[in-house]
Amino acid sequence: MVMTKHDPGRDERRRQQAEVADVLKDSGALDEIFALIDAGEPLTGHEGILKGMLKASLERGLEAELSDHVGYDRGAPDAAEFPNSRNGSYPKTLASQVGDIELVIPRDRNGTFTPMLIPKGARRLDGLDAMIISLYAGGMTVRDIGHHLATTIGTELSHETISKIIDAICDEVLAWQQRPLESLYPVMYLDAIIVKVRDGGHVGNKAAHIAVGVDMDGIKHVLGIWIQTTEGAKFWASVCAELANRGVRDVLIVCCDGLTGFPEAIAATWPDATIQTCVVHLIRAAMRFANYTDRKALAAALKPIYTAANADAALLELETFEASPLGKRYPSAVRSFRDAWERFTPFLAFPPALRRVIYTTNSIESLNYQLRKVTKNRGHFPNDAAVVKLLWLAICNIEDKRARERVKERGQHKATRKAPGRLVEGQATTNWKQALEQLAIVYPDRINPHL
Repeated sequence: MVMTKHDPGRDERRRQQAEVADVLKDSGALDEIFALIDAGEPLTGHEGILKGMLKASLERGLEAELSDHVGYDRGAPDAAEFPNSRNGSYPKTLASQVGDIELVIPRDRNGTFTPMLIPKGARRLDGLDAMIISLYAGGMTVRDIGHHLATTIGTELSHETISKIIDAICDEVLAWQQRPLESLYPVMYLDAIIVKVRDGGHVGNKAAHIAVGVDMDGIKHVLGIWIQTTEGAKFWASVCAELANRGVRDVLIVCCDGLTGFPEAIAATWPDATIQTCVVHLIRAAMRFANYTDRKALAAALKPIYTAANADAALLELETFEASPLGKRYPSAVRSFRDAWERFTPFLAFPPALRRVIYTTNSIESLNYQLRKVTKNRGHFPNDAAVVKLLWLAICNIEDKRARERVKERGQHKATRKAPGRLVEGQATTNWKQALEQLAIVYPDRINPHL
């Protein structure tokens, strides 16, 4: 039997909710509602009890606000003595999480009443906006969201309204994209995914460039998202320059794929950075033309190369593989390693703990995999800003979802937990203390001032 620890916060919420429920039941306030439910009245939907309860609660709150504004309650005998007075009402439809609510909004004679509960111009409750943004972050299109709201809660919003709700977060995205960064990131991963974006009258592929940095505490952060027609070294140079303008003065190791010109692009901003080709990318390139039946044997034959003690030992292993039957059958595998040798060998100069950190760009690869799942439902994006907005929302949404799942399993034995860890943002690098110690030995002048 697995013993679980209690979450004090959750226990407190349960206690408070139970107290409120008990008070309402003991007072008899819920008797009529229970009777309606027993009689078969729906709780949700167009004619649901919840919608009626929300309408009554909102209108009661508005009446209380107006009474406070004019200075007297409805039906007060001395109402005529006050300079302002009630002046009827007007209808208003308010969209909510339980559907459209037909409200009666009171007003005053002087026209100075501005309700706080339902501000003038408001057409939706805040919770509905959050629901729409969450659906969008999950990969649903504007049209899909409109259909979903109409069929589930009976709220019909125009595509323009839904788009405006989503666009309201643009300021948050801009602030995130321009936020100040740390002066030193010991390790940085750079990669890109392909998305379809409308450019004028044509729809074409564009590259969404993503940078992930590991800070001095070993915590990973998505540093930014940039859109460009193709993944090129020249544009990566501009990305690095922007990161430097936001405060990144130095990067010790940059992990990336084997894009031509990448080292020069990075060196233009951080000349002392070590450029490391992702070993996993290199292995994939080496096995690209291998028959399925040979892939397992080929992977085993390549392993001694990238697990060698140093560059000289790796070269001997590569020559041994080249002379083997598999090496002769797949010369392209040998060529992949030789072409990337200068960008591959820095990896071999580091101790084991540090090698595990820079061995692969899997952190950013797993992020890209999740982002592709979100973007695949869309034919294309209207512009570059829409791509950045969705990818940022998707990252936040995935992290929030995983966090909620981890909270549910808090206190359980490790063997029984099934909730996934952090995707990237806030994820702790495994064995970071050992890796940081080795970095301090390899780069003492650059890292010790930040310890």
